[in-house]
Amino acid sequence: MDAAGYLQAFVLAGVATVLVTRAYLQATGWPQLGGGGLHIAHVLWGGLLMAVGMGVALVFLGGAARTLGAVLGGIGFGLFIDEVGKFVTARTDYFYRPAASIIYAVFALLVVITQALRGRTRLTSGERVANALDTVVGGVGRGLTDRRRVAALRLVRGAGPDVEYAVSQLLDAVPHRDPPPRRFWQPWLVRLRAWAIRLITARRVVSLVVVYLIVEPVVTVVAVAVDGVTGELDEAREWGAVVGVSASALVAAVLGIRAAFLLRRDRPGAFRLFKLALLVDLLFGQLFNFTVNQFGALAALGLDLFLLAVVTAEARRLRAEAD
Repeated sequence: MDAAGYLQAFVLAGVATVLVTRAYLQATGWPQLGGGGLHIAHVLWGGLLMAVGMGVALVFLGGAARTLGAVLGGIGFGLFIDEVGKFVTARTDYFYRPAASIIYAVFALLVVITQALRGRTRLTSGERVANALDTVVGGVGRGLTDRRRVAALRLVRGAGPDVEYAVSQLLDAVPHRDPPPRRFWQPWLVRLRAWAIRLITARRVVSLVVVYLIVEPVVTVVAVAVDGVTGELDEAREWGAVVGVSASALVAAVLGIRAAFLLRRDRPGAFRLFKLALLVDLLFGQLFNFTVNQFGALAALGLDLFLLAVVTAEARRLRAEAD
């Protein structure tokens, strides 16, 4: 049941590792570890950390071990995938331009898988019982908090009186553990989350996002068309990737214009189209954008994620109103 959370920890650790590694190498002038003809590439450290992460998850019981294994494995995977350019070119070129888009595509696919797992909410009765027993096993050594006990009992609700009684008896045999003390940063995190929610749900912000989603793809398509007419497009280093960005922008422009016409009579439908336009850009357009702009495309990616958060929040609000 917590698989999506573990995979999310893996992805976040991997993404952070790639960004930190690239920033560190650029800041230090791309140093090499080794000498005398040897070069210890960080892909090797990545393999080692992936092995350690897998070992932790295989050897130890409980969710904490799985989380630690996911984080260590994610750091190792980040070090591994960061050097993908060396292994898809005959010249072992770390600076191979499409490498950035390959890295982005891999993590984008993992995010899609994570969301698919998160959306699988209907567990069978047997799966719910298995998850409850897994909670019990994880608490034998360290104990279980009241919240975890209640969650386990909810999982077996409806599985039959015998199963419910057996699980409750097992929970009584597991040591009790007090919840962890409140960390000093938690109130700040709560305030930050509340501020972010206020920002993405503000009426003025939603209106600005709508205007941007309608205008920006059209401007991109027109700019590329003008470059094609003037001949500047022929001088682009990655001409094929520029065409890919343009094609994605064209699809997003068509969806955005269609959504604009729907805003007055079918606002929920319009925001579904806005969300689809953003997903097209995130899953396809950004692939080519990372080839053209390399890791400079991170700013555009961050903006897309912010726009997606605003559109998703507004779509949920409209759906709640309709319900």
